Amino acid sequence: MFDKLEDLVLRLEEILNQLSEPDVASDADRFRRLMKEQSDLTPIVEAYQAYKQNKQSIEDSLLLLEEENDEEMRELAKEELNECRANVEALEEKLKILLLPKDPNDDKNVIVEIRAGAGGDEAALFAAEIYRMYVHYAEGRRWKAEMMECEEIGIGGMKNISFMVTGQGAYSVLKYESGVHRVQRVPETESGGRIHTSTISVAVMPEAEEVEVEIDEKDIRIDVMRASGNGGQCVNTTDSAVRLTHYPTGIVVYSQTEKSQLQNKAKAFALLRAKLYDMECQKAHDAEAEARRSQIGTGDRSEKIRTYNFPQGRVTDHRIGLTLYKLDKIMNGEIQEIVDACVAADQAEKLAKMNEGKEC
Repeated sequence: MFDKLEDLVLRLEEILNQLSEPDVASDADRFRRLMKEQSDLTPIVEAYQAYKQNKQSIEDSLLLLEEENDEEMRELAKEELNECRANVEALEEKLKILLLPKDPNDDKNVIVEIRAGAGGDEAALFAAEIYRMYVHYAEGRRWKAEMMECEEIGIGGMKNISFMVTGQGAYSVLKYESGVHRVQRVPETESGGRIHTSTISVAVMPEAEEVEVEIDEKDIRIDVMRASGNGGQCVNTTDSAVRLTHYPTGIVVYSQTEKSQLQNKAKAFALLRAKLYDMECQKAHDAEAEARRSQIGTGDRSEKIRTYNFPQGRVTDHRIGLTLYKLDKIMNGEIQEIVDACVAADQAEKLAKMNEGKEC
């Protein structure tokens, strides 16, 4: 590990030197790649430098204890020794986590797709609430959430919603939301006061660039039509809505959220690229069997990951055994505690696998 860290220190110095060169500054793509690599390496190198400083302090304190007769100085040396040893232990763990293989999609924007499952109108209402939960969370992190596709029902619910979240590291955080979310509560339409269980599915897909997914024009049918909905300018007056049908996969995407046909077409293609890219990622994961566990749980979209119990005011994440009794705050977008717990569990699992590999 330490040989690798020394190599990373040298690499960071090399990058900083390159960034100061005029020809690099004039090459936008190269400059952007180097800045990204610098951003990735800096926290690792800083942690390693702090580790080495604390190791040196331990040696200095031990030497002082051997040579010093003054009791007060010896006590100070012992305190520093204990503090530095604790720091070294913590920094070793931090460095192991920083050196874990990174998901290449982590820094990407995401497209989130929410679909109502079992439970009829109640599931659609819950889907709309979960959508708003993610929008509030994104706003809290100063990310941008933009609707791409939506099928509403008359009572304020949504059968399906697709939206893009734009922000640094959006996929690294939101990827843990993929799976089946279950709600338990008494629907407003239930006169007998019985608790019903409904489900929705959430799919979190990294945004795919055109260079990552090639779409042959012959494989696509593009239909334009008048948008439908609750009224408003351009609805039912211009052919602004766009539907794409991808023949090889049978995927159909639809966009009508913009007034311009060109804007809707761009959104539809972005959604289609994300779905095709996600399909390829899923195939790669499936081929790797156990090694496909790039996130906690099985990563299967059909896996039940979380229950929102309204009568008890609790939310339980079944993958990590976390239960929180603050459902109102969570539904208002305060999901960071759950996200942090999922990230920590994922890192612990990867570290355990890494240690197993060393033992073998």
